[in-house]
Amino acid sequence: MNKEDIPSALLSNAVSEFHKLPGIGSKTALRLVLHILNQPENEVKQFSDALVQLKSQVKFCKSCNNISDTEICSICNNSSRKENLICVVEGIKDVMAIEKTMQYKGVYHVLGGIISPLDGIGPSDLSIDLLLNRLNKFKNGEIIFALPATMEGDTTCFYIHKKIENKNINFTTLSRGISIGDEIEYADELTLGRSIVNRTAFEPSFR
Repeated sequence: MNKEDIPSALLSNAVSEFHKLPGIGSKTALRLVLHILNQPENEVKQFSDALVQLKSQVKFCKSCNNISDTEICSICNNSSRKENLICVVEGIKDVMAIEKTMQYKGVYHVLGGIISPLDGIGPSDLSIDLLLNRLNKFKNGEIIFALPATMEGDTTCFYIHKKIENKNINFTTLSRGISIGDEIEYADELTLGRSIVNRTAFEPSFR
């Protein structure tokens, strides 16, 4: 859709901004903008305020790097969770997916991505140092690698494992009910739940 097809510069600018969102084509962007245009002004203000507050006020947990409204997230603050059981995931959506299974009672560590040299993402771009600092006080615990079953995911697991393999930590990974190449967030709840319960010992694939 060309800007020339839209009769208002303001409308065109709004469509362009929505079009920047992932998975939103120009026609969908126009439909969303027209929907907002037809809403009461107070509802549009609530919508815009929510986005501004999200960007300006949301925090990342100082312990696990999960998204949070407070300095420490509700999962890390939950005394019923097992502090010596840490599930290492790529992103926040993976935490949400695993929580839906209701099978996991430990805590998390959100890396914020995985090591991918082709994409210019190295260890320093992730929250690996934060994880290593957590593990300095970690004794007789377990680390679950719940990263994508891809070359990049395996590389990330291997890197972290090499950094802390001399510590008294049990390393496990999701059972391969999660297919090779699958993203955690797209796995169905039953398969993901079983993969958590039936996790296996982590065996580095790089030597």
